[in-house]
Amino acid sequence: MMPTATPTPGKRLISPADHALILIDFQSQMAFATKSIDPVQLRNNAGLVAAAAAGFKVPTILTTVAEKSFSGPMFEEVTAPFPGQALLDRTSMNTWEDAAVIEEVNRIGKPRIAFAGLWTSVCIVGPVLSALDQGFEVLFVADACGDVSAEAHECAVQRMIQAGAQPMTALQYLLELQRDWARGETYELTTGIARRLGGAYGIGINYAKSMFGAHEG
Repeated sequence: MMPTATPTPGKRLISPADHALILIDFQSQMAFATKSIDPVQLRNNAGLVAAAAAGFKVPTILTTVAEKSFSGPMFEEVTAPFPGQALLDRTSMNTWEDAAVIEEVNRIGKPRIAFAGLWTSVCIVGPVLSALDQGFEVLFVADACGDVSAEAHECAVQRMIQAGAQPMTALQYLLELQRDWARGETYELTTGIARRLGGAYGIGINYAKSMFGAHEG
């Protein structure tokens, strides 16, 4: 039977209200050894995801591992969009094995969770596979994750995809939250984040607005 098309979004697309975001271990010690992505690009992408989540009011958990004793502070680009929010510090490499984090996951109560952090093969694979096992729908922001080598990152990405997790990118995360330029209440938020952190796309927005007052809507 031929399906009927309707002008409605697919259920697999994310919206601000249908998921939680967990940002994991964006810290100095892990960043020093990250080689799969340029550290400047990594910080930019992590900041883009954090700014998007904060702007669209996505419930977000910020978690660190051994912050004071070993791994150092979380990237300012990640914490700045959430002023005053506590960082949940852990001893476990797998975030999903930390009782305080899981208490917050259950308090938020979203069946869909997005992840980003360092390293892909340890700090992201662990909670992604664990959340999938417990029945959550899981996404991960692949270019806001990094690892000790390109091979380590790619193996982790493939392992998560094969288990059922869905990859996306930082810019995709932002634009999927907006999804329609007619949503005027978040138009300036979205284009503002893109202009600051959206790379070449942001340069294009700046150019179009400055040269001829362009507007996506």
